[in-house]
Amino acid sequence: MATSSIDATLAAAIDADTSTEEILLAATNHDLDALRKLFEKYDAKVQDADSGYSPLHAAIAACEPDDDFANDMEVNGAGDAINGHALSEESALETVKLLFENGAIWNELDKNDETPGCMALRLGLHQIYDAFVDAGVRAELLFTMLDDYEPLPDEPPPDEPPTGDETLDEDIVGFEPAPKRNEPLPRNLNGTQDIDGFEPNPNPSYKVEEDESPGAQPRQGTNAMEVVDDAAATPGHQTEPVLTNPNVNSEDYLKSTLTYSGDRLLDSDKNAVMMDWETEIMKMSADKLCPKQGLRTMNVGFGMGIVDSMFLANSPSMHHIVEAHPQVIERMRSQGWFEKPNVRIHRGKWQDVLPKLVEEGVSLDAMYYDTYAEDYKDLKEFFDEYVIALLESDGMFGFYNGLGADRQVCYDVYTKVSLTIQTITRAC
Repeated sequence: MATSSIDATLAAAIDADTSTEEILLAATNHDLDALRKLFEKYDAKVQDADSGYSPLHAAIAACEPDDDFANDMEVNGAGDAINGHALSEESALETVKLLFENGAIWNELDKNDETPGCMALRLGLHQIYDAFVDAGVRAELLFTMLDDYEPLPDEPPPDEPPTGDETLDEDIVGFEPAPKRNEPLPRNLNGTQDIDGFEPNPNPSYKVEEDESPGAQPRQGTNAMEVVDDAAATPGHQTEPVLTNPNVNSEDYLKSTLTYSGDRLLDSDKNAVMMDWETEIMKMSADKLCPKQGLRTMNVGFGMGIVDSMFLANSPSMHHIVEAHPQVIERMRSQGWFEKPNVRIHRGKWQDVLPKLVEEGVSLDAMYYDTYAEDYKDLKEFFDEYVIALLESDGMFGFYNGLGADRQVCYDVYTKVSLTIQTITRAC
């Protein structure tokens, strides 16, 4: 019996699945032939149990030289990742492309909360970093299209299992399917919630720590459509934000208790909804969107009223403000905004307010979008449905770009994704 048990244990050890280790090793060595052979049976969606490294992490990490081997004169020019010698960016880029083709997820997090793109940026691998930005843009645009997908008449209803002939989301090489609405999100290696295939990036919430040093600023930028680009206008040095709830949604935000605390507006979790360091950014946006007196302007999302004050300083003939949070509305009332001349305040979500303004025949010269806890899909709907309907043909549209601003690679992805709104609309 003892011998039989030992034999069974040995057999199990021999038969153990080593595919994850083999894929990670081949990715580390930039061994394309080995990877192609492995991908005949497996895909690239694996992670190391200890480090959380995906094959993408492994391929990029192989480009980082090991200081212990920096003076080893026996290393040939090709490099040797297994023996600690850095491989080239060119071979890493080819490996990354192959991994993308076989299902690797562009923003997978390791146990250090670092995406492969973050790692490429840290190591100065700019070609690889650009490849990750492009992959993220493709993924997000694809998910946007899939979200609007409707089954054809001859396809089975959503509640019926597929027959096997249909093309499913999972069959799209290189991308993970978007989750169903209201479906619980999976947990990643760090215990936070995210979606396989892309990172959930609503307008992020920045948690303000009690011991925050004076003048510290979260890393965030702004872009405005129609040549208004405020990303470069962010003043001063900015520190990385600490996110307490990056998946905060609009409904929960509108129910939360807000606090106006000196130079900032905080939600009930002390996430910074708005801070006064944004003032100069807002001024540049307002001056670009409303360069002369007598224009008709709109801002969606009052917050602290920074950009609204800047718009009024330029003497518009009418300024519309759309605000949904009841506490912000009361703040506006106490500050006299309801009595200001040439100001029309619309209480409610823009999704409810703007259709009525379209019916009224309201026409605008400039629109600015700065909501909280909304994401790219909301921005796209805003632009597709209402900017086009309300804005004059020579009008200008700007928005505060906080999409994906919890890390540089996601911010760069969502900046490009957002700008496709303008490109696609002009092409139409």
